[in-house]
Amino acid sequence: MTTAGPPVVIAHLSDLHLGAHDPVAARTLAADVAAVHPTVTVVTGDCTMRARTGQFRQARELLDGLPVPLLVVTGNHDVPLDSPARLVSPYSRFRHWLEDDLDPVLRLDGVTVMGLESTPRWRWKSGRVSRRQADAVRTVLGAASPGAVRVLALHHPPRATGLARVVGRDRLLRALAAARVDLVLAGHTHLPAASSVELDGSAHRVVEVVAGTATSVRTRGVGRSWSVIRVDTDEIVVEERHQAGDGWHTLGTMRYPRHE
Repeated sequence: MTTAGPPVVIAHLSDLHLGAHDPVAARTLAADVAAVHPTVTVVTGDCTMRARTGQFRQARELLDGLPVPLLVVTGNHDVPLDSPARLVSPYSRFRHWLEDDLDPVLRLDGVTVMGLESTPRWRWKSGRVSRRQADAVRTVLGAASPGAVRVLALHHPPRATGLARVVGRDRLLRALAAARVDLVLAGHTHLPAASSVELDGSAHRVVEVVAGTATSVRTRGVGRSWSVIRVDTDEIVVEERHQAGDGWHTLGTMRYPRHE
């Protein structure tokens, strides 16, 4: 990796599922994240298991131990499942305990990160990106300073299919190309993955990073993990940090050219 300056380092966590979590992972995670000295920490949803007050309290305690600045977006498990609150105030607990802005933005030296709320209350598992949100991606990330790393964070992977599909996917992908976004960060699947994607109708490529579950007991055949992403002028490097006993280690490193 060659740099004209220090790389932007992004710690990407997802699917904490506090309330159905591994205590060792929850206890050791913050120190492992801090050790990489991230420029920004991003959490892409499902901080709780069932959006209960006690679970949000646990999530707040864990998030308070992570390096700042911190950006957090909602996941489908952060909306009450089977209570009237899902209809009348689906995001009130999330906004009270974790983040008041459902589409938050962080503008830092060398990087702009935008989060999207992709879990409408009328969808149980799949996601949605509205026309308003896609327009905001163009406006906010498209206006980032030249050379800045442009990052979009949401719970649902834009290219997911089946029950995890995103309604409004095509308009989102068009917005990503128009805004020249470098990175899309997502979760939801509990399966870590990274890929470089050429957007339809555009020569622009975006790197999509799906983080595994950092602390949940619902591992779906793959151990608990989180992702470290380092971006310089030429390259995007993605490392998967996996839990091993009471510690964490790198298991898998992927490299992608950065197209500015």
